[in-house]
Amino acid sequence: AEPEGVDLQGLLAGMYRYAPGEGDGPKAQVLASGVAVPWALRAQELLANDWGVSADVWSVTSWTELRRQADAAEEHNLLHPEEEPQVPYVTQRLSEAPGPVVAVSDWMRAVPDLIAPYVPGGMATLGTDGFGLSDTRPALRRHFHVDAESIVVRTLASLADRGEFDRNRVREA
Repeated sequence: AEPEGVDLQGLLAGMYRYAPGEGDGPKAQVLASGVAVPWALRAQELLANDWGVSADVWSVTSWTELRRQADAAEEHNLLHPEEEPQVPYVTQRLSEAPGPVVAVSDWMRAVPDLIAPYVPGGMATLGTDGFGLSDTRPALRRHFHVDAESIVVRTLASLADRGEFDRNRVREA
């Protein structure tokens, strides 16, 4: 059965807000796909409990579909300059979401980077580029900086880049 309150349009379009952040601190957006969603949820918990940061976690069901739709909107705007410009779905959704955007995937960073041109304010990307030199999956995730703790550090650094978090505290993390 369809879960109650699921954002079906977002799920089909390629991304939906999976778990809104709570609290009054600085805001951030964490986009995660597949097996990275639990890492993002753990990072959301660490950000709130240890650093006072409220991070929304978005489930990305298809980086490719988001890019495909954005490219189609861009082409439409090029070919129909007299019409109201179309805004890509990813741009619409993230323009309403405050704070920096951090994307995390078990794929190479190039996959989430497909949507980077359409993310308002830019995006930091974490992915598994290259060959792992680790003996366990948790060690491999740490090696590629896609584990929950690495998502926390990247999110705090992104907030510091915007002047919304003390850079010295990023070193603590």
